[in-house]
Amino acid sequence: MPILNKDMQVCISLAARPSNLGTRFHNFLYDELGLNFIYKAFTTDDLDGAVRGIRALGFRGCSVSMPFKEAIIPLIDVMAPSALAIESVNTVVNDNGVLTASNTDFEAVLQLLREREVANSQSVLVRGSGGMAKAVVAAFKTAGFENLTVVARNAEAGKALADKYGFKHIGESDLETSLGAFEILVNVTPLGMAGENERELSFSSELIGEAKLIFDVVAFPAETPSIKAAQASGTPVITGAEVIARQAALQFAAYTGLELNADQVRRAAEFSRLKS
Repeated sequence: MPILNKDMQVCISLAARPSNLGTRFHNFLYDELGLNFIYKAFTTDDLDGAVRGIRALGFRGCSVSMPFKEAIIPLIDVMAPSALAIESVNTVVNDNGVLTASNTDFEAVLQLLREREVANSQSVLVRGSGGMAKAVVAAFKTAGFENLTVVARNAEAGKALADKYGFKHIGESDLETSLGAFEILVNVTPLGMAGENERELSFSSELIGEAKLIFDVVAFPAETPSIKAAQASGTPVITGAEVIARQAALQFAAYTGLELNADQVRRAAEFSRLKS
């Protein structure tokens, strides 16, 4: 990494619980590509002050995580289509004081669906109703999927999400009678995430066994119990690790103007996941 200097461009992240994931991903590539950039993670209890600081100090970009993804919208100058699609922001780019917001979670999911040539005629079940679930459902909608159902522990939130994009909603109790109804299963809940839920399947083994694609947005571990179950039966998968690496690569391009190749993304993602 270059020695700190007056011309170095600064990118940051704002999150309730900052991690080293983005910091390691971006700084690894800044160093490898010889870019005069640095990336640092922050938290704040003064979002308005933080955004004024980004603008006033000329920070190049900012990654935005919960709980700031929607709260930051009134502080933004320009909303890109990806942010407008889900009314949520995870990336801000500063062009001479003009702040433009986008959502690379939405963009990453959409890109993966298109690159894998996932047929939009298939039936989809999305489990979850939070901010990332909104990005996922909106991406499926944009990709032309018409037969999608949302199921969520919070039935009210699940129904609201489904209604927003013109899809169906079912209760968790209805999953027991849903065998054969869904070809694509998407988990956007903490089920299978490292910690207290790490041994849990996001869907029953019967549902997983009948699916044609398992998509688990959980990033840690990359191979959740549901992903492992799908792989064991030879069912195609899309992992949360792929999503988080893709969205980081899209942020990198937004900040630097440089498009990364697949090998660069893979190596930076692997480095970012190493325990420090």
